[in-house]
Amino acid sequence: MKNKKSNKIKVGIVGGSGYVAGELLRSLIHHPNTEIDFVYSHSHSGKKISEIHTDLFVSDLVFSQKVNSEIDIVFLCLGHGNSTRFLLENEFSQTTKIIDLSNDFRLNKDKILKLKNTRQNQEKELEFVYGLPEIYAQKIKESNYIANPGCFATAIQLGTLPLTADFPTIKEWHVHALTGSTGAGQSLSETTHFSWRNENLSVYKPFVHQHLGEIHQSLKDVSQNFEGQINFIPMRGNFTRGIFATMYTNLESNNLENMSEEEIISSYKNFYKDAPFVKISDKPIDLKQVVNTNYCLLHIQKIENKILVTSCIDNLVKGAAGQAIQNMNLQFGLPQETGLTFKANYF
Repeated sequence: MKNKKSNKIKVGIVGGSGYVAGELLRSLIHHPNTEIDFVYSHSHSGKKISEIHTDLFVSDLVFSQKVNSEIDIVFLCLGHGNSTRFLLENEFSQTTKIIDLSNDFRLNKDKILKLKNTRQNQEKELEFVYGLPEIYAQKIKESNYIANPGCFATAIQLGTLPLTADFPTIKEWHVHALTGSTGAGQSLSETTHFSWRNENLSVYKPFVHQHLGEIHQSLKDVSQNFEGQINFIPMRGNFTRGIFATMYTNLESNNLENMSEEEIISSYKNFYKDAPFVKISDKPIDLKQVVNTNYCLLHIQKIENKILVTSCIDNLVKGAAGQAIQNMNLQFGLPQETGLTFKANYF
C-alpha cells in the first residue's frame, strides 16, 4: 500500500530518539520512494526532530505521541524486549509491514508473536522473517514482518557464510571483533563515557554474546551439517562507529588443506554475486572504507593452513538502519540499493 496522493511509501518510526532512529531518519528523508508519516517518541512528543538529532536541522519533522495504525510500514527502534510489548499494546492494519530492529524476533523460537485482533475479535499471528538479505531475500520479499539482524551478527555472518555453505566439513570459527561506542546505544553507562572509552580497549561478553544464537541459526540454514563452534571475542573500540571483525578457521582440521586461496576467494565471489552491498577486496581493508555506507567489505587470505577473513561494516548502517531500509526495499519491490548509495566518510 502506498500513499495515493504522492505514490510514496508512508513510513512510521517508533522510538525516534536513538542513534539508529537518527540514521533511519537521515536516510529516509532523502529516499526517493518514502514519506515519513510519524516519528513516535513518548519522552520527546511535540519537540522538533532537530532538537534531538541536531544534524537534521534541515527537517521540520516533529516527534509525535500518536501512532498511525494504517501506515504502510513501521520501523521499531526500541530496546530489546520493548518491541513485543509495544506490538501487544498497539494494533496495526493487516497490510502494515513491520521491521523490528531489536532482538525480540530474530531466533526461530521467538519468531511468532500472537496478538489479539480487536477489530475482528480474534487472534492473529505475526511471523517474523530473519532479515539478512544476502541469504533470505526471497523470504523477505514475501513477508510483512522482518527481524533485522544484529550488527555483530551481520559482520560475522557475511564473513563466515560462504565457506560454511560450500564446505560442510567446517567445524569451528575463531572470531575477534571491535565495535564503536554507538553500538552500545545512546543511554550513558560507565563504558560509554568519553573519559573511559577514549584511548581504551576492553573485552566484553567473551564466548557468550547475544548475537551468537542468530549466527549459529544462519550457518545451520546454509549447511545442515554445521555443528561447529563460534569462538567469539567482542571488544569495545575507542572510536564511534563501525565494526572491524577478523575470523579464521583451520583448513587442515576441516579436511580442506588442499584448497587454494584462489578457490576460496572464488567461492566467496560466487556466493555474493547477486549481493549489491557485499564487496570482496583484493587488498587488505580498513574500517574507514565503510563508515557511513551500507556496504560490507570482505578480504580473504590463506596463511599456511588457515583462512583469514576480515569483515568491515558500519554498525549503524549495514548493521542496523541501512539494512532495515534494504529490507524495506525488498518488501516493496524496489532495487535493494534504492536510497542507500552513500559514499564513505574517509576523511
